[in-house]
Amino acid sequence: MNFENILIAIENGIGQITISRPSKLNALNVATIQELHTAFENLESNTDVRVIIITGEGEKAFVAGADIAEFAGFSVEEGAQLAAQGQELLFDFVENLKKPVIAAINGYALGGGLELAMSCHFRIASDNAKMGLPEVSLGVIPGYGGTQRLPQLIGKGRAMEMIMTAGMISAEEAFRAGLVNHVVPQTELLDFTKGIASKIIRNSPYAIGRAIKCVNANFKEGINGFETEIRNFGKCFGTVDFKEGTTAFLEKRKADFKGK
Repeated sequence: MNFENILIAIENGIGQITISRPSKLNALNVATIQELHTAFENLESNTDVRVIIITGEGEKAFVAGADIAEFAGFSVEEGAQLAAQGQELLFDFVENLKKPVIAAINGYALGGGLELAMSCHFRIASDNAKMGLPEVSLGVIPGYGGTQRLPQLIGKGRAMEMIMTAGMISAEEAFRAGLVNHVVPQTELLDFTKGIASKIIRNSPYAIGRAIKCVNANFKEGINGFETEIRNFGKCFGTVDFKEGTTAFLEKRKADFKGK
């Protein structure tokens, strides 16, 4: 499928999505959100893809925010609908994918850009990256899950400060706060991220999907994460991957997982 605002590449079990709106610093608009939804949906159903990496084109920006011109004149109802549709189509959708999604933050990740990165299962940043949620400086709040995911990742106090000051933090500050897992030179970002993806690919796709579900359960209202873990742990025992993994271990060979 041809996209206007994103690029897709698949190699060695890794699907890479590159947001390509360099003239807008890869800012998210409604059309790009829809394209990203379609791309993630296609990659999740593609049996050749085991891990997904998302990044931005160029060396300046991962995603420098939402396209403000697109919603500056919205009403109360239109604003709420924008947030609801965006969360459903992209941000919540990515968080709940069964395949691991890694954000390779190659520059500015601001507003909706940081919210997109936070919806991924973990994040790796280039040393020139800057992150922040500047929405209150525009008279609005983060609407794509930022007020929920940022406290989960870095704690309530730090999140409150970042949101209320509308300030940016450096990649190193993000690393110290636990917002990103690694900081690497810009030129090494994709190779480093693909290296981690390759380690993930060695393991059971079925088990990884269940692990994602269980970790997410801990942050969902009304769901007991421990019960979710027990239930999904049991389900693993009925899979081809469990049989292959335990057999390979006993036979002292490398497992050949099928994701079933």
